[in-house]
Amino acid sequence: MEKKRTHTIEEINELKEWFEANKSLIPSTMQINSSAYTPNLPETIDMLFEQAYICYENPKMQGCIWLLKKIKENLVK
Repeated sequence: MEKKRTHTIEEINELKEWFEANKSLIPSTMQINSSAYTPNLPETIDMLFEQAYICYENPKMQGCIWLLKKIKENLVK
């Protein structure tokens, strides 16, 4: 049986540190992808991290981490 990919607490902490170090890059709104828009990006990031810290080991609850990584990717571009 194939092991499903989950994240470690260290990976979540590294992502959190990146967002904290790059607060100046974070706009107030963002079209994250073609189907996800947030009118309050800083609040959305906070809520996604709350969920990420609770669900990081659950392979069925990785969406919050995926969204955080996508937001980071958009900000780096």
